[in-house]
Amino acid sequence: MRVIAKRTLVNFWRQYQDAQRPLEAWHDIVLKSDWKTPQDVKASFAIASICGNNRVVFNIGGNKYRLVVEIAYQVSVVWVKFIGTHKADDSINVEDVNEY
Repeated sequence: MRVIAKRTLVNFWRQYQDAQRPLEAWHDIVLKSDWKTPQDVKASFAIASICGNNRVVFNIGGNKYRLVVEIAYQVSVVWVKFIGTHKADDSINVEDVNEY
């Protein structure tokens, strides 16, 4: 899979340094993956939440942070739509957030 955009993740972990390792681990797994369906995502990340609008929510750093992505399975692209703390996540709609 291709992740758009890693820079978003890097900028986030510069602000929240404890997020760097888990985000790098997530990124490495995604790059090596070839997801064709939401079930493929669940095979890689069992506790990921599959949502509408091709969105998936990942818990990062022991559930301290939330990462929302949109996946275009047919072209193998994962777009970062939101990364933030759980408190910030409370104020978004996962299915239409588009902060990046």
